[in-house]
Amino acid sequence: MSAGLPPLEGPRVRLRTPRAEDLPLLFDWYNDPELVAPFDRFSVDTFEGFERALAEAPTDPGSLAPRYIFERREDGKLLGFVGFYSAHPVLSLTDVWYVLGDTGERRKGYGLEAVELLVAHLFRAFRFERVGATCDVENLPSVKLLERLGFTREGTLRRSLFHHGSWHDVHTYAVTREEWRARTPPAGS
Repeated sequence: MSAGLPPLEGPRVRLRTPRAEDLPLLFDWYNDPELVAPFDRFSVDTFEGFERALAEAPTDPGSLAPRYIFERREDGKLLGFVGFYSAHPVLSLTDVWYVLGDTGERRKGYGLEAVELLVAHLFRAFRFERVGATCDVENLPSVKLLERLGFTREGTLRRSLFHHGSWHDVHTYAVTREEWRARTPPAGS
């Protein structure tokens, strides 16, 4: 799996690299059209392709494979996964992405904490000057999550994501290293 990434501990969630026994559930979440498709492109992958993508992720800066899963610390229950990737071949753009796979655990702050841990790690461990994210303009939970973490909406990419048979606008967000240091952490984190 994604060797070389340290586990990250928060008050309620732990981020760790995926293990072989996690793959069936991650694969199901990754390929669930009700979970992924409402706000993003969706295409079914094979289990072997998914497994290969996870194995290659540590050496592929553009990989969209999950780099971490996040689990509830109190009982180890898998909740979702997060990742980051180089978003442009020339510009220094690193974007984060996230999926709270267990829909029964939404609106409890687990996704917020997981993304916060990931962004803090990226600023600590790498020389990134900014960390970005994109989301469909209709994905209000994602918009709220990013804004609670101090990300600033930088613009809207019109008609840039095709899913559900039509083109959708996408918001672009980012937080700079300086903004991240100066921000007030969200309540509960």
